[in-house]
Amino acid sequence: MTDLKTKSEKTRNRLLIAASRIFAEKGFQESTIAEICEQAETNIASVNYHFRDKETLYLEAWRFAFNRELKLYPPDGGLSTDAPAEQRLAERIRALINRVSDDSSYSFAIINKEMAQPTRLLSDILEKEINPQRLQMLDLLKECLGQDASAEQIHYCHTSIMGQCFQLLRLKHMHSARHFRSPASDLSDTKAFAEHVVQFSLAGIQAIRSQTLT
Repeated sequence: MTDLKTKSEKTRNRLLIAASRIFAEKGFQESTIAEICEQAETNIASVNYHFRDKETLYLEAWRFAFNRELKLYPPDGGLSTDAPAEQRLAERIRALINRVSDDSSYSFAIINKEMAQPTRLLSDILEKEINPQRLQMLDLLKECLGQDASAEQIHYCHTSIMGQCFQLLRLKHMHSARHFRSPASDLSDTKAFAEHVVQFSLAGIQAIRSQTLT
């Protein structure tokens, strides 16, 4: 690889890191290319060269953050595909909570800003990147619940698990916005919370499975 190409890739990477952080903090509308370039220690011409415009940079910054977080916290937790479904589901829950709780994980924060001030720019990319993760979770839930489980039961369990995981994101948003913080809302012990969600979810799934078998 030539020095010029290496320098170009480093510049692109710095832009993606800076953009994902700033978009997570401020959202698309309030973020500026000038601020992103300042943090990335480059110029607007670099954005035009690598991404053409702010909209494309927004999309690529989200994709960059999402894939980086998946690499840091693999959904399979390093388990073999031959591991019991309950263990694989537990690892997926732990990985998701770790991704949500990590302050350097920006993809969920960007989505949170997107929900507050929709741009509709992320619709296609979210479908392409997140939907495979959702389908894998649904398949795991079907394994855990058994073949007699209905589609409704599978989707309800999925919604329940995701709701527990994303409670962390809601609390982070409330705290960063300086809303009222009470001891009851403190979920700073991420590991303990993750284990609770795992135990609670697996117990609920087992209860539902028992009902479908009677």
